[in-house]
Amino acid sequence: MALARLAFPLFLLLAAAEFAAATRSPSAFVQNAIYSNRITIFSKTYCPGKMLAVLSALSFKCSVLAPGMKKHRGCCCFMGYSMRAKRVFRDLKEDPYIVELDLREDGRDIQSVLLDLVGRHTVPQVFVNGQHIGGSDDTVNALSNGQLEKLLGKNQSQ
Repeated sequence: MALARLAFPLFLLLAAAEFAAATRSPSAFVQNAIYSNRITIFSKTYCPGKMLAVLSALSFKCSVLAPGMKKHRGCCCFMGYSMRAKRVFRDLKEDPYIVELDLREDGRDIQSVLLDLVGRHTVPQVFVNGQHIGGSDDTVNALSNGQLEKLLGKNQSQ
C-alpha cells in the first residue's frame, strides 16, 4: 500500500516533467503561440531583403522600384517584409503577439517548424485566430480585399 502511495505521485511528477519538456519543444511553442493568441506574427528584427535592396539601390541607382520600395532623397528605401506586416496590425490598432526569431536561441528550429506547418521558410508568417494568412504580401492583400477585417471581426468602416 505504501508503495502504491509513492507510485502515484511519482507518476504525476513524471507526467508533469514530460508535459513541460513537450511544451518547451519548438513545435509545441509554435502551436501554443498560434492558438493562444488572436494574432501571431513570426518575424525577424531585420530583413535580409532590406539589405539586398539597399545594396541594389547603391549599385544601380534604382530606376524600377520593387513592391515596398519608395524613392527617398535619390535612393531607394525598403520597408522590410516583417515591418510591413507589423504595420498593418498597428494601423488597425491591433496588438499582435510577435515572435522575433533572430532574438531566440531556438529561432532556427521554430523556422523549421513553420516550414513543415505552412510550407514556407520565409518571415514574416502571420496567423489570425489560428488561421495562416501568409507573409507580408498576403497580409496586405488580406487587408485590401477585406478578409483580414472579417477574421478580426471588424467592419471596414471601423
